[in-house]
Amino acid sequence: QVRLVESGGGLVQAGGSLRVSCAASGRTFPRYDMGWLRQAPGKEREFVAGISWSGGSTYYTDSVKGRFTISRDNAKNTVALQMNSLKPEDTAVYYCAAGATVAGPYEVWGQGTLVTVSA
Repeated sequence: QVRLVESGGGLVQAGGSLRVSCAASGRTFPRYDMGWLRQAPGKEREFVAGISWSGGSTYYTDSVKGRFTISRDNAKNTVALQMNSLKPEDTAVYYCAAGATVAGPYEVWGQGTLVTVSA
């Protein structure tokens, strides 16, 4: 089974950019659709972006469209989320997840990485 480890979180000012990455172990990584989800303090976890196993299809929640870009490299077993024009409301723990479909349910989760956007 695939194992996921996120990295790249941190503190950034509003309007800035940050890239979070997810490294996967296991030969089955290319078979999974991948997603980035986030959970802000006091809020439920929400879907942010997803990418199909081939990388041919991507999906975004409305609040990040045009600002975030999800990508994957199956040769390197990685998936990334490039976040531009960050807003304070993007502050959350970001989780990388793997599943049979982008719509979920997700079967494997990373430990999360904290992204903090200051005003």
